Amino acid sequence: MPARKKPETPAKPTVSGKASTINDIARLSGVSKKTVSRIINHSPLVRKDTREKVEALMREVGYSPDPMARGLAFRKSFLIGMVYDNPTAQYIVNMQYGALDAIRDSGFELVVHPCDSRSPNYIDGVRRFAQQQKLHGVMLVPRVSEDQALADMLLEIGCRYVRIAPVAMDDMSRMVVTHDRDGAAEAADYLYMLGHRDIALITGPNNYRSALERTAGFVEGLGRYGLELPKARIVEAGYTFESGVSAAEKLLAGKQRPTAIFTGNDEMAAGVYKVAMRSGISIPQQLSVVGFDDSPLASRLWPSLTSVRRPTRDTGRLAASMLVQPDAMATLSSASVRPHLVIRDSCQPPEN
Repeated sequence: MPARKKPETPAKPTVSGKASTINDIARLSGVSKKTVSRIINHSPLVRKDTREKVEALMREVGYSPDPMARGLAFRKSFLIGMVYDNPTAQYIVNMQYGALDAIRDSGFELVVHPCDSRSPNYIDGVRRFAQQQKLHGVMLVPRVSEDQALADMLLEIGCRYVRIAPVAMDDMSRMVVTHDRDGAAEAADYLYMLGHRDIALITGPNNYRSALERTAGFVEGLGRYGLELPKARIVEAGYTFESGVSAAEKLLAGKQRPTAIFTGNDEMAAGVYKVAMRSGISIPQQLSVVGFDDSPLASRLWPSLTSVRRPTRDTGRLAASMLVQPDAMATLSSASVRPHLVIRDSCQPPEN
């Protein structure tokens, strides 16, 4: 008896090894290009069985719609920009994660534009970025968010934006306020209540509004207890590990060392750890340290770092949501996030 032939497996649809296009999807599925476009953009004007058939085909051939092409077709862009000039890599990564949380399944994509705000033509660079990408909107991350000239330029070219800053600097429909001053004041309360009186502060760059706000919050926090921070105990640094090392060397070199140091971010706190270890100063027995940001670094240091948690991922999520869902977000009277102190193992009462 002759052996039965196995049924032939239907050939998979192909597009000759090239990246598939919307025209290929329309041809292979036997529908119009307009129908495919409606399915991509979640239009309700497509029958369920047709939608399922086309979506299955797109998955099979690995088709992914081009956000730029969609923007051209629908007279708007599906790209959200994020402009930043910030030396702390983890902060930027967390901000991006938050933005991606907000735009997931929305059809929007995130594009980033690092820049040097000290460059005389950086605003022109942002203008080209916004116009060439035909951005739907832009997230402005500190410190570029603090530049009024940049905001004015975006208004001029009709590009919507959201500014992230420690204080309100614009119409609240275009702001996410992070309240850095309050977080620094909480750090001051904590160190004072532990019994520290000889306290030092390592600040970020004085041309960063965040650094000014954190300095003001910390100084005012101690001032509520009648404790004044001497100028010699305040050292400006650059929000980097290396600048934290340099600042700590100045503060810990003399015989009269502070018993506690508050730093404007965790990277600089790590610099303090390095100098303390090299100098034989035990943390927290001989020196208490508090950082700001509560980045992943804080829990990886030993002893683990007490730090002011700034909800960076939530901030990015909120800013992106304000751009892609402006009507839904309009019900908020203000968009803000609140920092709070996370207590770990880097602080204790000072030695007698």
